[in-house]
Amino acid sequence: MTQKNRIPYKIYLEEQEMPQSWYNLRADMVNKPAPLLNPGTGEPLKAEELTPIFCEELVQQELDMEHAYISIPQEIRDFYRMYRPSPLVRAYCLEEKLQTPAKIYYKYEGNNTSGSHKLNSAIAQAYYAKKQGLKGVTTETGAGQWGTALSMACSYFDLDCKVYMVKVSYEQKPFRREVMRTYGASVTPSPSDTTDVGRAILKEHPGTTGSLGCAISEAVEAATRNEGYRYVLGSVLNQVLLHQSVIGLETKAALDKYGIKADMIIGCAGGGSNLGGLIAPFMGEKLRGEADYRIIAVEPASCPSFTRGTYAYDFCDTGMICPLAKMYTLGSSFIPAPNHAGGLRYHGMSPILSQLYDDGLMEARSVRQTDVFEAAEKFARVEGILPAPESSHAICAAIDEAIKCRETGEEKTIVFGLTGTGYFDMTAYEKFHDGQMENYIPTDEEIAASIARLPRLN
Repeated sequence: MTQKNRIPYKIYLEEQEMPQSWYNLRADMVNKPAPLLNPGTGEPLKAEELTPIFCEELVQQELDMEHAYISIPQEIRDFYRMYRPSPLVRAYCLEEKLQTPAKIYYKYEGNNTSGSHKLNSAIAQAYYAKKQGLKGVTTETGAGQWGTALSMACSYFDLDCKVYMVKVSYEQKPFRREVMRTYGASVTPSPSDTTDVGRAILKEHPGTTGSLGCAISEAVEAATRNEGYRYVLGSVLNQVLLHQSVIGLETKAALDKYGIKADMIIGCAGGGSNLGGLIAPFMGEKLRGEADYRIIAVEPASCPSFTRGTYAYDFCDTGMICPLAKMYTLGSSFIPAPNHAGGLRYHGMSPILSQLYDDGLMEARSVRQTDVFEAAEKFARVEGILPAPESSHAICAAIDEAIKCRETGEEKTIVFGLTGTGYFDMTAYEKFHDGQMENYIPTDEEIAASIARLPRLN
């Protein structure tokens, strides 16, 4: 029996095979991520300092470094069943097109109305907000996938949802904005004149197209100034990577079901939610010495936190009102170019992933915008899914690795994350097809100017 006949195109897990617990990668890390710091005192933040910003249960998850598995509440598992387990797909057509001996698999997270993996954490955070008896939540969103997912989750639990959307995406992606409004969210382009920090950013950077760092500042201010609200975040934080571990747990279970061993795991990297969730159980095996994998983070050349950033404590937001996190960063004052990397336009990287990268346990590479869209188009023409620009960074690297296998004759097994669809990103595809897409790459001087403004700790 041939490999093609033996392994189906789509590997589905049964409903009862869906994970019952999230996996907390930090429990197996020898070098733990550095703690969040109070920007005023420079001391590690205590739970009571975080509860005015985040939900109480989420604060406990954020600080938990010890428990490897945290049970998924039944209400969240019931919601997951609407779209999970998601399929692991063998990219036979792409393999044939590339004439590669490599075996390519992708975990497809676009099979829900939000169109991305973001719903995995959105429903969890909304659940804990409802459980705490809150009125609503505030958040930021870049490309709009997180805002869409959170608006859906809040609608499900009858919570108010206030979204600050990066201005360039607000203007480029009106349809995603309208999906959020359909689910009852209010959507404000950021930076805006509705918050003190927004007005200050506009004064310092007139006409700015915004950034995730700007939008985070506004969302946090809105949460702390409205009684009964808390702030929720779609990436970067430990709690978010915890919730997203369902992606990796399902991926590994599907591979194990057919006795498949991955050689490399590839994911796009902006703040780290998708990548961290995808690699979690594989990295856990690597940390425990049970198996080895080549793990590759792929980021935009226009916002190269890993490949050109500095590993240091920095503000998580441009307005410098959030806690300090030790991460690979371009500096919180760095304003990315208004390109189509969407949700990957964040100045820093998850503290968990930053520590793993600094320990040499994973690789990182940056890719140009036009190369990303060339890969996206190649994938769409043979696999029948129009990928989101974010996901297409992983596709670009997967194709490059498959071509290397063709040149060397190695039969590597490649797994990458397809975080969502690109049907609301047609403006970007239009610019690519019309030859109007630019490959902006920040200069060393621009990055150095931003890094020079990193907070100085005693």
